[in-house]
Amino acid sequence: MDVRLTVNGTSHRLDLDPRVTLLDALRERLGLTGTKKGCDQGQCGACTVLVDGQRVLSCFVLAATVRGKVETVEGLASEGDPLHPMQAAFIECDAFQCGYCTPGQIMSAIACIREGHAGDETEVREYMSGNLCRCAAYPKIVEAVLKAKPAIEARA
Repeated sequence: MDVRLTVNGTSHRLDLDPRVTLLDALRERLGLTGTKKGCDQGQCGACTVLVDGQRVLSCFVLAATVRGKVETVEGLASEGDPLHPMQAAFIECDAFQCGYCTPGQIMSAIACIREGHAGDETEVREYMSGNLCRCAAYPKIVEAVLKAKPAIEARA
């Protein structure tokens, strides 16, 4: 099946089986391995990407059904900037240990702020509850989200 995806501002034309998930298309066909395959059942959030600014579990979405612009962790930093403010905040706050869940956490955190769900620690925890961290870095993740909030809101 002929599938067209716009990922991180670049248009791609792929010949895919209609059953291929967005996650597998990103990782296996486009080489964007920042998006992680965790549970492959939509329960852990490791595969979170943004489609038209909304967070999406890419293991749950068929690539052929995606019509919007896909943003992955690889596409976050602006030209000339080594890191997106959320990536920098995760480093500054030590918001990861093994790092496996970090790309999905970062993408969800950006959506959390953009959608107005980062008013306080309780709201961030609730909104980010779909992203699991086996290392239990949750307090530092919340700290990073709140630290990056002003810079991300300024970009909007």
